[in-house]
Amino acid sequence: MAKPIDPQAAIQVLWDTAPKLAKAKATRVYLEEYRKSLKAILMKSSNQTSAALQEREAYADDTYIAHLAGLRVAVEEEETLRWRMIASQAAIEVWRSQEASNRSIDRATA
Repeated sequence: MAKPIDPQAAIQVLWDTAPKLAKAKATRVYLEEYRKSLKAILMKSSNQTSAALQEREAYADDTYIAHLAGLRVAVEEEETLRWRMIASQAAIEVWRSQEASNRSIDRATA
């Protein structure tokens, strides 16, 4: 038999995870927006005269590629925390349903 759901523990997970999720989302958004600035900086520093060639160099630059790797990590962290919150919310809903069923059974047998 599965162990009973502890709604207080699920609420605590929500409480503890919320600021971490907010920080992770802020980091992801910042990295997404900075990606545009980084591209512009790299294009500006290029020796190429055409925008297409500058853009190609910017996308191939090690700094840009490293930035994308950081963005990947930020998205993974945000998604992990978001799904932890969703799972805790689902646990609370399951607990609510179980409690309602238990009350219904108690009324039927009383």
